[in-house]
Amino acid sequence: MIHLPPLSLYIHIPWCVKKCPYCDFNSHVAKDNIPEQAYVKALIEDLKADLHWVQGRKLHSIFIGGGTPSLFSGSAIETILMAAETLIGFQSNIEITLEANPGTFEQHKFADFYQAGINRLSIGVQSFDDTHLSRLGRIHDSSQALKAISTARSVGFDNFNIDLMHGLPDQTIGQAKTDLALAMEAGAMHISWYQLTIEPNTEFFSRPPRLPVDDRLADIQQAGMSCLRDNNFDQYEVSAFALNDKKASHNMNYWEFGDYLGIGAGAHGKITIPEQSQVIRMTKTRQPDHYLARVGDPIVTKKPIAIDEIALEFMMNGLRLKGGVPSTYFAQRTGISDASIKKAVLHLQSQGLMEQDSAHYRTTALGYQFLNTVLEHF
Repeated sequence: MIHLPPLSLYIHIPWCVKKCPYCDFNSHVAKDNIPEQAYVKALIEDLKADLHWVQGRKLHSIFIGGGTPSLFSGSAIETILMAAETLIGFQSNIEITLEANPGTFEQHKFADFYQAGINRLSIGVQSFDDTHLSRLGRIHDSSQALKAISTARSVGFDNFNIDLMHGLPDQTIGQAKTDLALAMEAGAMHISWYQLTIEPNTEFFSRPPRLPVDDRLADIQQAGMSCLRDNNFDQYEVSAFALNDKKASHNMNYWEFGDYLGIGAGAHGKITIPEQSQVIRMTKTRQPDHYLARVGDPIVTKKPIAIDEIALEFMMNGLRLKGGVPSTYFAQRTGISDASIKKAVLHLQSQGLMEQDSAHYRTTALGYQFLNTVLEHF
């Protein structure tokens, strides 16, 4: 029988000062004043409309993403969090993350965010090289990035992530390693280090930059991984590295096929319905003005995950984790028997691509390197 997994909350704030040329997220340039109060009201009404999906659970984690959530005031963030705690309730060890840009304007609010209840920041640095930042369309420079990290620590944040990209236009191995070194020297507990990819519906897709050749990309990847490993950063997911076990609880819930409510323009959710042995995915109205026009009644697209697709969905998430996912989670969180994937698992084990571990489904080092090949078997 399918069981209820932990429940998280994703809150989407869609506005940015400027749209980055590589960004394919649901973000929109804030042309005039952001309708902060109206959007906060809409978020709370959105959450109220989703309360029937809570099913008696308290929130395991909250992630406020965007866009640029740090454009909102500390009081607005506090109002949202207070509503979530009142309407649903928090687990005692809840992780509450807010994405923040390193710009000077946002830095001034870090203390307010901390007082509002945010206990983890995710700072979108991307690079500490000013030339690369300019090419990426970022509006901060390296000195502001370092100052943002220092400010976060000084106001009380002892848990924060730094986002860094590699494989940037004309990037050298040395530059990639310098980015990582500066993040570690600044006191990062968690680093998200991922390769720049060119996505459809972005400026870079229509005007592609000159990216490093494949051999250079591989050398950058290898050098960066060695740098992180030598500094005791544990790779626990494809692009996530944690020091002193400071894993991202919210993302862990995604990868372990947990549930999450999604509120805000374009927000996604995943919810388990035990009595129907069903898992559904939901998406909210994408355009901010359309979302605001339907306060308390957003357009919601709902789609059950098909039985013949759910094993792949589970493995696409769980096998991203270096340590794999507990094998008991498969039947509990999909509602289908382990027998349905036994043949595929045994074949992959015989090929040296999955570990022979009854407690977890996880790849071998070789399987992790060729994860897409592994997933084709589900």
